[in-house]
Amino acid sequence: MPDPHFGPGPDPNRPPPPRPRPPRLTGAAHLLAATRAALAGLQRLLAEAAFRQELALALAVAAAFALAGVPGWAWAGAAGLFLLVVAVEALNTAIEEIVDRLSPDWSDFARNAKDLAGLAVACVLIVFSGFAALVLWQALAGG
Repeated sequence: MPDPHFGPGPDPNRPPPPRPRPPRLTGAAHLLAATRAALAGLQRLLAEAAFRQELALALAVAAAFALAGVPGWAWAGAAGLFLLVVAVEALNTAIEEIVDRLSPDWSDFARNAKDLAGLAVACVLIVFSGFAALVLWQALAGG
């Protein structure tokens, strides 16, 4: 039975009240806070199976590049493209989090948003993989 002095208690179906906005940071404090936020995002991304698979792909490409003795420009290109994969996967994960919050039940809106975000990831993975394959093909063909 609820305590009559305090009312029925919090409603479990009601979202918690919004927290106050933290003060705006500038200078080194802003840089430190942004770095912490980026590292928290990376930690969140590591919880995604798809990202761990993409990381395994990048490690396999690095091993193949090392064995094939590819030039520095190829390493730089692959690293840049992999960072693009990371960025798009992070956006994909953010979109999925937002969609799951806005549409907890199945909906066309949710399916379309997730499909489009998945397409973006697939596109950059194709570019990364194609680049790696071309570099390795050239290195192994003696060119």
